[in-house]
Amino acid sequence: MSDTLNAAERRELPASAYGLPERREYPMPDAAHVRAAEAYFRYCPEELRPKLARAILAKAKEFGVDVESPTVLSYAEE
Repeated sequence: MSDTLNAAERRELPASAYGLPERREYPMPDAAHVRAAEAYFRYCPEELRPKLARAILAKAKEFGVDVESPTVLSYAEE
């Protein structure tokens, strides 16, 4: 899988591959996309940040990614 997903690839992903599955946003099918979700975390709506932060940490653990963002880590605790 490349660093970017085209529309067809995004449609093929299961809902569980997304940080926000109900909105099908922040796809994380691999380690590179987990890092991208961490980098784009600031664009997430405020009310959805705790949910996305927990999803990022779960996917990071699955793919062996170290989450370094203090913002993501603090929201995950909420």
